[in-house]
Amino acid sequence: MAEYQLGAMESRFAEMVWTHAPISTAELVKRCEAELNWKRTTTYTVLKRLCEKGLFAMRDGTVTVLVDRDTFYARQSRQYVDTAFQGSLPAFLAAFTEGRRLTAEEAAELRAMIERAEEG
Repeated sequence: MAEYQLGAMESRFAEMVWTHAPISTAELVKRCEAELNWKRTTTYTVLKRLCEKGLFAMRDGTVTVLVDRDTFYARQSRQYVDTAFQGSLPAFLAAFTEGRRLTAEEAAELRAMIERAEEG
């Protein structure tokens, strides 16, 4: 999966699939009509696009997940850091925390994450 970006409506749709998968296309169409006010064709268009991006697969009328939510957002985050901060996690964290104090809990959680990452 090369592209890790989703538009607002694609994100809402993806969340729906991640929450309910595996899901029949008929059920997905009903949910999209009720929750997003989409027509059947819109649902299939967005589903096709996200299948082409490698997030989901559709086979025999059932939609399944190829890339789970956590993996997708981890890849999207890495792509953002690579693009906006030339891959520098410290530069990203400096920008993210600019003008903001970390709570003791946040700082402890970050230290624990760093230690886990160092241990590999």
